Amino acid sequence: MNTDETAINYTTCYTQPLFSRVWAMPNKLTFTIKPIKELVEKYVKENQVVIDPFANESKYGTIRNDLNPEFDTHYHLDALSFLKLMESNSADVVLYDPPYSITQAAQCYKDYGKDKLEQNVANMGYWGNCKNEVARILEPNGIVIICGWNTNGVGLKRGFQMLEILAVPHGGSKNDTLCTVERKLPTLF
Repeated sequence: MNTDETAINYTTCYTQPLFSRVWAMPNKLTFTIKPIKELVEKYVKENQVVIDPFANESKYGTIRNDLNPEFDTHYHLDALSFLKLMESNSADVVLYDPPYSITQAAQCYKDYGKDKLEQNVANMGYWGNCKNEVARILEPNGIVIICGWNTNGVGLKRGFQMLEILAVPHGGSKNDTLCTVERKLPTLF
């Protein structure tokens, strides 16, 4: 195979993503916030394999996981363990809505589920490993939607192109919810 055919086109990767900012009331159920719900529904289509490792009450995923067994999901595993179960290049879309900070993650897991974790969530390596798994399970041209307090996404080094950024301010002293949409480039590692 010609090396030019397998090289990532960095010019394409660095094009400016679509950016929008839409105010909305906050909700712990991220995918019920109107502009975020609309973003998800823009990319999630029928007959797709949609992986959601932090599903909570969300039903967008066709394969859903939540550590808490009180939620109606297919799996109740640590997100990293769950992602490792998925086959390579098997997902059309990954919805990635984890706790938004290491402090928030540590608080979420300290009373419940800490014993189920493969790695300490206070370790940045845990979150990097989750993103490595997202990159592995998405098929070429697959989409990942990440919600959080930053727009780092999965990243170019893992072979992803940023398509869209949605900032959702909630007013007052509340942090904005930031959503990124990335596409896995067809020519990867």
